[in-house]
Amino acid sequence: QVQLVESGGGLVQAGGSLGLSCTASGSTGIINVMGWYRQAPGKQRELVAIIIIDGKTNYADSVMGRFTISRDNTKNTVYLQMNSLKPEDTAVYYCNAVHWGLEYWGQGTQVTVSS
Repeated sequence: QVQLVESGGGLVQAGGSLGLSCTASGSTGIINVMGWYRQAPGKQRELVAIIIIDGKTNYADSVMGRFTISRDNTKNTVYLQMNSLKPEDTAVYYCNAVHWGLEYWGQGTQVTVSS
C-alpha cells in the first residue's frame, strides 16, 4: 500500500505563486510515475502535470509555461510550482502515483486564486 500526502494549498491573489508538495510512503521503491490532477466545481478531474522516474514531464496546455513539476526520488516526493496563477486555476489539487500498475491518490489540497 502507498500513501500520498499533499501540502501547500491555500489562498493566493491572481498573478501570485504557490508551491505544492506530495510525499509517498509505504512503497517498495521509487515510484514510477507521479503527478498532479485537479478538479474544479462542476468539472471533471483533469491532468495538470506528470513526471516519470527518469524526469520526463508532460503538462496540460492550460498550465504550460506557468507550472513546473519536479521530483526528489530520494524522498519519493513530487512538487508543483505554480506561477502566474489565474482564478481559473482554482480547484482541489490531487497527488497521483502509478507504481507497478497500481494507481494511488492523495486526499487533495484546495488552491484558491482570487481576482
